[in-house]
Amino acid sequence: MAAAVESGITTESPTLIEVDRQAQFAFSPGGVKYWLWVLFCAGLTALGGAYWLHQIYYTFNITGYGQPTMWAVYITNFVFWVGIAHSGTLISAILYLFRVRWRTGIFRLAETMTVFAVATAGLFPLIHLGRVWNFYWLVPYPNERSLQPDFRSPLVWDLFAISTYLTISVMFLFTGMIPDIANAREKATGFRRILYSILSFGWQGTDRQWRNFSMVYLLLAAFATPLVLSVHSVVSWDFAMTQLPGWHSTIFAPYFVAGAIFSGCALVLTLAIPMRRLMKLENLITIWHLDCLSKIVLLTSVVMTYSYATESFMVWYTGDPIELATFHERYFGPQGYWFWLMIFCNCVVPLLLFIPTVRTTTIWLFIVSIFVNIGMWLERFVIISGSLSTNQDPSQWKFYMPFATEIAITIGSFGWFLMNFSLFAKFLPIVSTTELKDGIKYLRQAVREVYPYRRAA
Repeated sequence: MAAAVESGITTESPTLIEVDRQAQFAFSPGGVKYWLWVLFCAGLTALGGAYWLHQIYYTFNITGYGQPTMWAVYITNFVFWVGIAHSGTLISAILYLFRVRWRTGIFRLAETMTVFAVATAGLFPLIHLGRVWNFYWLVPYPNERSLQPDFRSPLVWDLFAISTYLTISVMFLFTGMIPDIANAREKATGFRRILYSILSFGWQGTDRQWRNFSMVYLLLAAFATPLVLSVHSVVSWDFAMTQLPGWHSTIFAPYFVAGAIFSGCALVLTLAIPMRRLMKLENLITIWHLDCLSKIVLLTSVVMTYSYATESFMVWYTGDPIELATFHERYFGPQGYWFWLMIFCNCVVPLLLFIPTVRTTTIWLFIVSIFVNIGMWLERFVIISGSLSTNQDPSQWKFYMPFATEIAITIGSFGWFLMNFSLFAKFLPIVSTTELKDGIKYLRQAVREVYPYRRAA
């Protein structure tokens, strides 16, 4: 095989043996730098946990929450993390059904991101609940206390959305990993061999097992596909079902789904670019995979720009004075800079992806993905905080600013996500050797298509 050039582009595809060797190296035991990184993420998680306990003891008085803004950063984080999870289902399930070849290098990473993003999102309704020990009141199960959960409550809707999405995502992830775990089992020793023997469920690679595996994986992909539309539509109805100006809109369901795919694919780029370098996966997660994924980011950015324009046009067209005042404050009010920063991150910066050399240069892709992640978090914050701050009663208008508690818990959520993701990547296969081997004959031609752009850069 030809030697790798900068950013992992090769003029030839790796052999089957090289795929196995590089995939095995990816989840080999980590060194000192790896464990320092995990310890750093654990420290961020502990910081967020400490502030959460502080909030439980002193109640919401130590946060910036208050009338009229009782939904703010915590619900922003919830919507953000649920949205992040959608790219995993898109890449792993929908693209699998359409037999899109470029998904093979990154779909396992996206599925893993989905599971831990949903697990992170599930924490925020509990954090926002305040009295977290009463969370079981949300569960609609028969009981002798005659508790009747309010099915009109967004918290109950979120419970159904999170539990359904997490269950299907975990099943889909671990079902697809069974052949790769069995492959790793044959070379592992000690604790890892015991772990892989349990998780491989007796896989021997027989014809019958492969037939059953293919059928089950196909059915799970078909079952998971509607979740892309349904789960984030349910999250959008948390807002659209109210009468609050800025929330009561029929565009919210497709608007939120497009934004979820946009932010999720951007975070896949954010994770994949440093990971492929640190774990020596340049020949498995190639610049071709990143180029194709960046095109999805570009497409959804254009959709989001159209959604922003449509939302503003409909507000102007209806002529409702309260709605007009709400959006005027969102654009030009005391916190209007958040809105225009969001527009810059989500609508302007991704236009760089029209340039082929940007799509095939990892440092530029990483920078663009960071801007998109910031912009999509700001979008949820602007929608939630901005609309609540300027409600239907101007005498109650009050702009929200987060306190140290909300900031620390938000930072802790990123630490929690990165810690779990990093541990998973070193103990379980983060790339699928079975699907990479199946599509290896297409890799050489695909990489050669993007190689001239990268070489010109």
